[in-house]
Amino acid sequence: MDGRKGSKSRARITAVAGDPAWQQSDWLATEEPLEIRISDGASLDPLLTHVTMRTPGADFELAAGFLLAEGVIRRPEQIRQMEFCVGPAATAVQQYNIISVEVIDPDMRGRTDAYFRTAVSACGVCGKASLEELSLRGVEPVTAGAEIDQSVIERLPILLRERQALFDITGGLHGAALVTCSGVVLAVREDVGRHNAVDKLLGWALLNPKPAAERAILMVSGRLSYEWAQKAAVGRIPVLAGVSAPSSLAVDLAREFGLTLIGFLRGDSFNIYSGHQRVRLRNSGDQPATALPPAPSQRRSPA
Repeated sequence: MDGRKGSKSRARITAVAGDPAWQQSDWLATEEPLEIRISDGASLDPLLTHVTMRTPGADFELAAGFLLAEGVIRRPEQIRQMEFCVGPAATAVQQYNIISVEVIDPDMRGRTDAYFRTAVSACGVCGKASLEELSLRGVEPVTAGAEIDQSVIERLPILLRERQALFDITGGLHGAALVTCSGVVLAVREDVGRHNAVDKLLGWALLNPKPAAERAILMVSGRLSYEWAQKAAVGRIPVLAGVSAPSSLAVDLAREFGLTLIGFLRGDSFNIYSGHQRVRLRNSGDQPATALPPAPSQRRSPA
């Protein structure tokens, strides 16, 4: 018996739009737990486990991207094998909710079950300590990255939105895209968890290094928090863009690790918070912008 869940699930609802109400079927984004078990092959017991709530699909990419973002691995060849496994012996049904990952030479320094997660806004981690932790892991500033025309940047939200098929059906998913500097979309992933959508992209790039070699831009559907900047730095993606605001720590990290950070990207309006040299503006002649003039009032975010 196969217990695999799809990325969307049906539900019976009562729809209300004035008078009268009516009953109908609707699609929901599936939310299921995924347990990632990390081992080095030397013991039957996992070194650590991590549980996340995710939308089923691209689960191996999610596991690989999570391990990369956490610093457990740095190269794709460190993953010896990944496989789905069943839960307790009492339940023989394969639920596809547990992945076992055998890793060569994992970096487990200072890791415990309580610590094994990406630092998030609510975890109480000091911002300065968060930046230092990335440096201690050996993450270096991103110096690569070609110039990107303003016209490509303006198209990013559309390029992502046009490919959010599950969002169109359910209306309840975060989206992230990897795009080249010329505006070619390499991959798009969706998930109920915004972290998971980006981790799936990192995993795709890690497991498919040749087609992902030209990745230049990480475009996300929500606000730009520290976590996104961290994942872009670890994934060696020079440009991070989003439709909403960045946090102060995201800007600090982007500046320290050489990222181009673009927020409030809506139509032909956006703010560049760091890495201006990678953006070729229409009014900058033949040279990319090294410093921006004060933004017009219509481009500023509300105070």
